[in-house]
Amino acid sequence: MAKTIVVKQIASPSRRPDVQRQTLIGLGLNKMHKTRELEDTPSVRGMVNAIPHLVRIVEERGE
Repeated sequence: MAKTIVVKQIASPSRRPDVQRQTLIGLGLNKMHKTRELEDTPSVRGMVNAIPHLVRIVEERGE
C-alpha cells in the first residue's frame, strides 16, 4: 500500500494570489474545512509546502 497524507484546508483563498488559489484546486480543495486523502509524492508535498498558511497535514497513513 502506498503512503498517503490527509490534507485539510484551514483558510480561505479569498484575497490571495491566483497561484495559491490554483494550487488549492490542484490539491482538490476549494471550501473551508474540506479534507482530501492524497498520495504522498514529492509533487504533492511541494504543493502543500507552497501554501502552508492555507492547508494543514492532518494525518499520514501507510507503511
